Amino acid sequence: MTLKHTIILAASAVLLSPPSPAVPPGTSPGPGAHYATDAYPGFDREAPLPERKKTPRWFSWINGPKKSDAASQYAFALECVSNQSYSAACKACDALVREWPASAQAPLAQEKLADLLLESDNDFEGAFREYKYLLDYYSSQCNFDAIAYRLYEVAKLMRKHGKHLMWVRFDNNVAVRRAFEAVVLRAPGAVYAPEAMLTIAELRESDAEFEEAVRVYESIRMLYAHSPAARTSIPREARCRMAVLRRHNYNRSLNQDTIDFLRLALRSGLDENARIELEGFLSEATRNIEDEAYRAAKFYDSRTRTRQSAISAYEQFLKIHPLSEHAEKARARIEELKKESK
Repeated sequence: MTLKHTIILAASAVLLSPPSPAVPPGTSPGPGAHYATDAYPGFDREAPLPERKKTPRWFSWINGPKKSDAASQYAFALECVSNQSYSAACKACDALVREWPASAQAPLAQEKLADLLLESDNDFEGAFREYKYLLDYYSSQCNFDAIAYRLYEVAKLMRKHGKHLMWVRFDNNVAVRRAFEAVVLRAPGAVYAPEAMLTIAELRESDAEFEEAVRVYESIRMLYAHSPAARTSIPREARCRMAVLRRHNYNRSLNQDTIDFLRLALRSGLDENARIELEGFLSEATRNIEDEAYRAAKFYDSRTRTRQSAISAYEQFLKIHPLSEHAEKARARIEELKKESK
């Protein structure tokens, strides 16, 4: 079975699977909708689509169509395919779309071009670009849901195989992440959208872009709250939040936000290992808050301040953090200051 046939069969299986849980109103379209209405935090902004991206090439007598009309040109492209002249077929399909973009054969040629790049060349980035063009410019003239799923499958192939320069393979995370973002933006209500979002967050995380990863994990929890991806995202989001916090552990509001999230996450039915990990994170963030509060109290315990102001500061600290590791030191210092006052 060829790679194209495998992807098409997988697309059929997904389209026949039960619909995903309803997305909350006003956040993104439900299943079957073609485009997202909202921006997605943590995504790169896509450039606006031009009115028509493909135009006839320079030196059209070389690169242009070989026939005088779209129907004949498409028949010529199919003849090239049957003769296994795949490079010529690609050129013929591309020339048709450029020369006769409004013809009935243009979306067929565009899809055939993408199929050929995927099947004959294993050019995953090129195939992704052409399937995306098909969705963007011929959305009503193709099987949108099937092509969108094919786009998702090709994005996964891009991630799996990476990019090769000569004989050297590299991951090319940015291009792969933007590919998955393009999938979600075009099929936000699809059953595979939460997993695509999870991949986007993972790629942000692998590039140490923890703030952006948190935004994507948050979107998964908000938009796809009942999906397996949402449950998976909770401990991962916690790790990313802690990575951000360790860069800025002096930030009181950031500490408090992290504590609030961790307390909420610990009530979400995590497995034992995740629960232990998050409880450790919660203790760490709580210590940061207590350390900052204790340093603030000590600020009043100086020669330039009155003893009473220092006592009041320590008492306020104990009122808020009675179980802190600094509590005994604060109580002892209060007693010393009271004795000095007498």
